[in-house]
Amino acid sequence: MDIPLMDAVAVVRDELIAAAAQGGEHPEVVFAVGPVEMEFEVELRADAKAKAGFRLWAVSAEGEAGVSRGRTHRVSFTLTPRSAGGGDLLVGGVHGRPTGPGDSSGRIPD
Repeated sequence: MDIPLMDAVAVVRDELIAAAAQGGEHPEVVFAVGPVEMEFEVELRADAKAKAGFRLWAVSAEGEAGVSRGRTHRVSFTLTPRSAGGGDLLVGGVHGRPTGPGDSSGRIPD
């Protein structure tokens, strides 16, 4: 499955926001989120809806077989998440919260 690169980055952002929110008002332990490294195989495609006429799509491994290697590129970048106030983004937890990721259905489409 191919997804727009901006959507892939948005999923990471949304998950970090959700992780920060799960800490509650008085988390017992917090961690500052460090740099997030992302790497994708991308394909540049014409898109009538995009302002510039092109969009980058993250190409899945199974979809790659039908895509010419000459049209795909590897893109990697590092994001450093910050809170809206400009400080470190903190994620935390509260004692007694169930361990594990919980229900993750519906987070990333198949």
